[in-house]
Amino acid sequence: MRISLISLFLLAAGFAVYAQEGVPRMYTIDPVSAQRGDVVTVTGDFLDAGCVTKVFLTDGSNDTQVEVTEQSKTTIKFKVPGKIAAGRLAVMILTPGPNPRFIEEPVKLLITE
Repeated sequence: MRISLISLFLLAAGFAVYAQEGVPRMYTIDPVSAQRGDVVTVTGDFLDAGCVTKVFLTDGSNDTQVEVTEQSKTTIKFKVPGKIAAGRLAVMILTPGPNPRFIEEPVKLLITE
């Protein structure tokens, strides 16, 4: 009885870890300040096209979709839109699937004039 309970616990823990592996996470942005038309690189985990379908810059009220120029498992490169207001904006991503989610990490980009 004791072995079967331990086995079930380990199996459940393994499923929990596996389910969390595919959650996109953003850690850094380079450069941290950019102008309209510049290409910016976000680094993190699970950022490939299978995990991230769209990328936005947001001030919390207004979301502007950006043009992704390159995407891999650990990076997303995007072009800063020409018609975006200057200011400090967060990077937000949209996940795919039947229950898509918006994810906003504390990765900020300063848009300058």
